[in-house]
Amino acid sequence: MAGHSQFKNIMHRKGAQDKKRAKIFTKLAREITVSAKISDDINSNPRLRAAIAAARGQNMPKDNIDRAIKKATGAGDGDNYEEVRYEGYGTAGVAVIVEALTDNRNRTASEVRAAFAKSGGNLGETGSVGFMFNRLGEIVYPADAANADELFEAALEAGAANVESDENSHVIDTEIEDLNAVREALTEKFGDPESAKLVFRAATEAEINVDQAQSIMKLVDVLEDNDDVQNVWTNVAWTDEIVAGLDN
Repeated sequence: MAGHSQFKNIMHRKGAQDKKRAKIFTKLAREITVSAKISDDINSNPRLRAAIAAARGQNMPKDNIDRAIKKATGAGDGDNYEEVRYEGYGTAGVAVIVEALTDNRNRTASEVRAAFAKSGGNLGETGSVGFMFNRLGEIVYPADAANADELFEAALEAGAANVESDENSHVIDTEIEDLNAVREALTEKFGDPESAKLVFRAATEAEINVDQAQSIMKLVDVLEDNDDVQNVWTNVAWTDEIVAGLDN
């Protein structure tokens, strides 16, 4: 899990810059809209609750949240977003999974393909790299939300599979079917998490050098700058050496 922890640290620092971009509201609003299509009742829709909590965590205005929900219920001029997944290879054969919410599959596919090509990688077929990852639930709390031991005990009691804490955050892993139950139990004790969602975690990691890692991070940056892209996952082994090299 060390590589995962290092990657979380990289993304934590990177997140401080991302928060300054107005486009993060676009991504949050799309997730709220898609979640609200299931049901606009937050009491019965855990995905919507998690989406709204994430939006509030980024200080998204209440009016923006309300508009996103109205788009899903037909009360607004909503777009028909659909969930799409892309898979491919980056520099040095690194596996990359891209999750998107788009109202135009052709546009998004073209832009994602171009990002891979520009980085020296290539977009593959669905399933081409998915077998290298495990699908699981992930709940993240800031480090100051609770004592590490207290959160560890509460998470395991709630049914979590694993908990990892560092100076930035607590990361709780769950089975897919246990995500909502664990999130509900922890929310009662510690309040809303920073995020609670399904993630792709690499089953086998790619060992690469610093130059290759920089190339992969550039690809990740380009993809995340796309309004349609919600998440980007790689199977890079984020070692101490790689992290130090990226920091420099």
